Amino acid sequence: MSIKICDYKFEGPYDYPDDIDSLKDNTGVYVILENFEGKYSILDIGESSKVLTTIENHDRVSCWKKQSNGTLHVAVFYTFNKQPPGRKEIEQELRGNFDLPCGDK
Repeated sequence: MSIKICDYKFEGPYDYPDDIDSLKDNTGVYVILENFEGKYSILDIGESSKVLTTIENHDRVSCWKKQSNGTLHVAVFYTFNKQPPGRKEIEQELRGNFDLPCGDK
């Protein structure tokens, strides 16, 4: 299963927190979404060298839950060949396209 966000094909979305064990602990850019009445909205975008570990221990979980009117989900664009600057570039590109209620720009 996949979801296209801008020009990127993300794996998922996976239910949060029930299906996060489906995530790989690899490098990537992640998107936190909510599904309300069948429509996805993006709440947060980030990047990590260990996506699963980051999502499991994220400091913005309370913001995600507060901002969500539906169910939470995670989608990941794995960046196996990108170093931190490359992941950060994708994260910032995506952040520039959305008005995110959680996280800094």
